Parts: sequence; C-alpha cells; structure tokens
Amino acid sequence: MLKDDQIVWAIHQMEAEIGPVEPSLDSRTPFQYLVSVILSAQATDVSVNKVTPELFDRYPDPKALMTADVEAVEQIIKSVGLFHNKARNIIKTARIVHEDLNDVVPADRKGIMALPGAGRKTANVVLSDVFDQATFAVDTHVSAISKRLHFVEKDASPLQVEKKIVSVLPAEGLHRAHHTMIEFGRKYSMKLAPAKEVCQLIIDCDQLNEENEALLS
Repeated sequence: MLKDDQIVWAIHQMEAEIGPVEPSLDSRTPFQYLVSVILSAQATDVSVNKVTPELFDRYPDPKALMTADVEAVEQIIKSVGLFHNKARNIIKTARIVHEDLNDVVPADRKGIMALPGAGRKTANVVLSDVFDQATFAVDTHVSAISKRLHFVEKDASPLQVEKKIVSVLPAEGLHRAHHTMIEFGRKYSMKLAPAKEVCQLIIDCDQLNEENEALLS
C-alpha cells in the first residue's frame, strides 16, 4: 500500500492533470440536486442531465413532485438505470421533504440518508456540493482508483475508502479531490494490465507500492 503522504501526492498529481473541476449534475435548487444525485446511482451524470430538464420543468419542487403519477415520472426518466425504483423513491422523498421538512433538504448525513433512495454516497455528495461540508463521497470511479493506485486493499469497502481519503487530506481538500478523482476515472481505465498501462501516475504508484512492500518483507 502507499503511505499517507504518497496518497496525498498522487491525488495532487491528479488535480494538476485534470485541472479545476465542478459538479457535473445540473440543478437549480438543493432539492433538485438531491433528486439528481438519487437518479445518478448506477448511472452516468450525462444520462441524468438528459432527463432532469423535463422532470424539473414539470415537477420543479417537492410539492409538485410528490403528487406526480409514478408512471409519468418513469416515462421521463426511463433512460436512466433502475428507473422504476428511482421514480418511486424520488416521489416518496418529495413528500417527506414537503410534508415533514417544510421543503428544506436536510443538511446532515443522517437526515439525508433517511430519505428513500438516498444512501451514504448520496448524502456525502449533497453535503459537499450543496452545503459546502467536508464530506467525501465514494462512487465507482473513486473506489476503483483508490484500489488500483494502492491507496487501499483490493477488497476495501466504500466506507473504508472514504475513511482513508478523509484521514489523509485536509477538510478543505475533500470536495476537489472527489470531483478530480471522478474525472480521472473517466479519463483512464483502471482495468489495464500493468504491462499495458499508459497512465504515468498509475505506473508510478505501482512502483511506489512495490518499494513499500519490499521494505516490509
């Protein structure tokens, strides 16, 4: 495994290559952003951004969405994976936000995770992107990079990945690191055999890992 300072170095290398990054989901309000993140589970942000303009035009706020016909919502979001469950979840979430929370999206992890369709990753994304809180979300890109670059063990859980990154980076660096790693994962495959690797950073991290393991043997 890489040492903590080596992980920080690797993340900074990614940031230098990728450059400034911003959230890629389109929305106008915290509630719309929450819905977009729920829809993005096991789907690309691009696919979500293709359906949310119509969705939010017809159902712009919790009160409008909570009374929507589930089949009508499904028709709008059907190009997004798991659209049956997601349609039901966002309608249920809209009802809770409107009736129980006075149209205010929770600004804490526990509150967001209590909403239908919103897990820890969704909560961390919303808290970071909407409320500027020092949270770190682990999606498939972040997980794959963390394992391929030897930040964590191959069988590490998303929570273990999250805890590792949070433990080595300053709080103010978590937001940028999350979005940088997503873009880095979109740019490079984490599945190439070492002999066919084209990304210099991955090659360097392989070398660092070998050196660290040699010192332990």
